[in-house]
Amino acid sequence: MVAYRHVAVAVEDSPGSRKALAEAKRMAALTGARLSVLHVTSLPMPPPYMGEGGVFLPDPEVIRDAALAWLRAVVEGVPGAEPHVLQGHPPEAVCTWAAGNEVDLLIAGAERSRVERLLLGSFALHLARHAPCDILLARPGTD
Repeated sequence: MVAYRHVAVAVEDSPGSRKALAEAKRMAALTGARLSVLHVTSLPMPPPYMGEGGVFLPDPEVIRDAALAWLRAVVEGVPGAEPHVLQGHPPEAVCTWAAGNEVDLLIAGAERSRVERLLLGSFALHLARHAPCDILLARPGTD
């Protein structure tokens, strides 16, 4: 078995992410690795026509603080888990963070539908092509 020193898992509120987190906890425990739990936020795009009154754009700090509170609740009870909120395009942000933090194994859920992949791109495919380390993809509904 490869002795991973730093395992990171990308999470969102989905069945695939819950399975990925469970797998990350298992892998970190098996190898004695440091465990980082990542969540990425991004600002929504403003509408193309803003009208006379303009448009409300949310405060990035408010979004980050809310995401960090959610992520801390997710990792509660996971010994040694370190929550990290990133900002930007999710697959790029995760790969960049992993490269700068000596991650040996990156785990994520793989569950987007064809339509989601068409509109948003494939998070898993981006990781497979660009991650600076080994990756493990967890699919919901499989054991």
